[in-house]
Amino acid sequence: MSVFHDVSSARGLPPIRLAVVAFFLTAAALLSPAQAMDIKRVVSPGGIEAWLVEDHKVPVLALEWVFDGAGGTDPKGKEGLANIASTMLDEGAGPYDSQTFQARLQDKAIALGFESGRDGFSGSMRTLADNRDEALELTRLALTEPHFAPEALDRMRASVMASLRRDLADPNYVARRQFYATAFPDHPYGGEGRGSLESLPAITPDDLRAFVKGQFGRDRLVVAATGDISPEDLGKALDKVFGGLPAKTEAKPIPDVTMSGLGQTILLPRPTAQTVMLMGQPGVKRDDPDWYAATVMNYVLGGGGFGSRLMEEVREKRGLSYGVYSYLIPMDHTALVMAGGSTVNAKAGQALDIMRQEWARMAKDGLTDQEMADAKTYLTGSFPLQLGSTQAIARILLQVKRDNLGIDYLNQRDRYINAVSQEDIKRVARRLLDPAKLLTVLVGKPEGVTPTRTIEGGS
Repeated sequence: MSVFHDVSSARGLPPIRLAVVAFFLTAAALLSPAQAMDIKRVVSPGGIEAWLVEDHKVPVLALEWVFDGAGGTDPKGKEGLANIASTMLDEGAGPYDSQTFQARLQDKAIALGFESGRDGFSGSMRTLADNRDEALELTRLALTEPHFAPEALDRMRASVMASLRRDLADPNYVARRQFYATAFPDHPYGGEGRGSLESLPAITPDDLRAFVKGQFGRDRLVVAATGDISPEDLGKALDKVFGGLPAKTEAKPIPDVTMSGLGQTILLPRPTAQTVMLMGQPGVKRDDPDWYAATVMNYVLGGGGFGSRLMEEVREKRGLSYGVYSYLIPMDHTALVMAGGSTVNAKAGQALDIMRQEWARMAKDGLTDQEMADAKTYLTGSFPLQLGSTQAIARILLQVKRDNLGIDYLNQRDRYINAVSQEDIKRVARRLLDPAKLLTVLVGKPEGVTPTRTIEGGS
């Protein structure tokens, strides 16, 4: 699953209430930095475990959770089921129809949202402490008694289908879609999580009910919380929200997968002024011992904005692109190291060559001592800025717990980064970066490029 992605929804918050929440979330930036964070392991009376950062200075509670693997394998012909479910859980539940449910969230300034991903189905709840009981009850109802009314399903389905149609005209989306379809054919990672214009009409309310019953189980539940709540009260809250879920589920597991398409250059011609470039090859998972060295390496290669090599060589020296970048994508069953950007069609071949040259230079030479020092300074110094709100802390805490990094990880992270050596960088760069193995997808009318495959009218 994606690391630290936002799974919340502020839909329905009125301006005054939103301002109140924003004030408290800004104030939460004064929370202790990561190196001093006290994380408590909480086990509810019913046996549900969560990690908690308790903080009573600000009257806000953030609760984050994920059902590992849930939604990763939609039934054939019903692709997009998990995503539709994520849009439907707050569209009426228990005794409340959609309008009433949304009104109760709005009146109490409760933010409740859900998101389906490649590796799990996530949820997020934020509330002022005074409204905690109401927020917990609405969350419980959404998870255990959703309505899935036909009218709401038709409305949400139409919205998703409209977004898919819009994206088909976006070269960046087309490039991503083709990359994953090529890299992971016949695997859930290769599909479109929102489904297709053909599969979405087949989804019924009964499909959604079966999804919730079969995917939301306490055996795959991971929870984190931050804010104004004691461990004892959090234990009670966990049982209230999640205690009614099945103890175990029989959902089909997602298999591990090896990336396909290595060395291919795929062109999808489009009548656009610029060419979108996307390339990648196998990377490192989050629990790989080389993760920290890969993180430092990637910061210098293309993850450091204007200070990165790709930006320096492609944009600053030659003006070939407004932006070019690289990044790591750790997933549960595979991992990628990727790079991308866009350039005018006439310069596409030149830009692509330079990106591949930088890929090879990093693999051959590694980093300079100054690049290493600057990367470590940034990666350690900027991390506390990610802990700038109650929700941000809860979200990161959830990911740390889910990735089995250890309850003391946030206190140890800087040490792991600073321990990376030049030998580590050289080993990892040689392991990960081979321009001959890059899967490259181009969307546009690039000049100076010889594709191995051209897909006319494809997406």
